[in-house]
Amino acid sequence: MALVKPDGYYPLTESSALELAKTLGFFDEYEELFCSEIGDGNLNYVFRIGTKLYEKSIIIKQALPYAKVVGESMPLTLKRAEIESSALTKFREFTPDSVPKIFYTDTELAVTVMEDLSDYKILRKALIDGQEFPLLPVHIGTYLARTLFFTSDFGLNGRDKKELVGRFINPELCKITEDLVFTDPFYDHDSNDFEEELREKVEALWDDNIVRLEAGKLKRKFLTQADSLLHGDLHTGSIFVKQDDTKIIDPEFAFYGPIGFDVGQFIANILLNSLSRPKEDHPGRLKIISDTWNVFSSEFTNLWLEHNQETYSTTAGYLDHILGEIFEDTIGFAGCEIIRRTIGLSHVADLDGISDKNRRVKAKTDAIDLGRRLILQRKIIKNPGQLALY
Repeated sequence: MALVKPDGYYPLTESSALELAKTLGFFDEYEELFCSEIGDGNLNYVFRIGTKLYEKSIIIKQALPYAKVVGESMPLTLKRAEIESSALTKFREFTPDSVPKIFYTDTELAVTVMEDLSDYKILRKALIDGQEFPLLPVHIGTYLARTLFFTSDFGLNGRDKKELVGRFINPELCKITEDLVFTDPFYDHDSNDFEEELREKVEALWDDNIVRLEAGKLKRKFLTQADSLLHGDLHTGSIFVKQDDTKIIDPEFAFYGPIGFDVGQFIANILLNSLSRPKEDHPGRLKIISDTWNVFSSEFTNLWLEHNQETYSTTAGYLDHILGEIFEDTIGFAGCEIIRRTIGLSHVADLDGISDKNRRVKAKTDAIDLGRRLILQRKIIKNPGQLALY
């Protein structure tokens, strides 16, 4: 895929982002402003612009025509900015307090102007620092239930749902997930990245035909099962938190896929954080998972009973079947995410940030074992209480 840019596209700098904010009328001409590029992700520029007296501020996010973490050798579609803005707008219909406000979008510049969340903390960093957020499971469980239910065939009539599926076709970014989550980590691929001390464990994984078979089955679900509009990349770096509030950001990977994928990605990243923590912290992290699932299943059940548009919704046992299938998929997808974050291209600071090499290798060894167990035992594990760590 070659780099593709509209004629009017140019990458912003701090000075041009500031001028854009002025041109769009977000600030008065006389106001003294600051602008800083604060993006620490893999794909985009993120500029924070505000008054020097901190009276008001905004975020300008711009997609680049390639992955920032790799460079121009990995071209990416700029349409992902439009996908992200549309997804945030759609999610706000169902959980208005769970996502940032969108003020402006420009498809030619691949720019989105949104609410500044600088007074929030990135959940991944906060968890690494040992902080706790008692309301997190309520916020995430509710967000997941409402966004996934109301964009599914249960919460929409068939025509509206199919129109949404068409709006959120996202082949380029789905291909990244297909490769980096479901394929490359299970083969000896150039994109994989891991400590040499893990080689024996990794090569055993590559040689395990049963694991590969089950990963292939999960990949097929991801490719073909258009249940609901997914965030598509719901890890702890895409969640901002305060003690009383939670915001979900960065849904540029949004597309229609299996309900359990979003749930599984969140659970996987909590498990990865658990593996980086002392054993005495594990129960608290596992409680985040169990509480989130309980909130999700309870809210999903309430929505099913009150808003379901599917004729079979009143058939005895159908809701239990759907929730059971979602949980099974959740566990399997979590296993794939744990493995890819351990030996694939894109790691997590939870594990990579362990300074003691022996501890880091041990944590990653445990992560590979856990990911493998979740993939293979997803039909056996029936509730979050069975996710005990090593």
